[in-house]
Amino acid sequence: MTAVEWIAGEIKGGKLITNQKFEELLQKAKEMEKQQMWEYIKTNYVNGENSLSFHKKEFEKYYNETFKNTKE
Repeated sequence: MTAVEWIAGEIKGGKLITNQKFEELLQKAKEMEKQQMWEYIKTNYVNGENSLSFHKKEFEKYYNETFKNTKE
């Protein structure tokens, strides 16, 4: 299940949720997306010249710039 599918299921059916609850769901979905992206990177990009630790460092940098510094 993707992060998008998960969050859609959480708010499906017109359930009323508070802004705080929505922010909690959004943060959890972002963390799920991060894990899914990292699993993809580990599977598909580790066979190059650079080590897994290099890829992890670059991924963390990309993730933080893309997702942590945005307000939805």
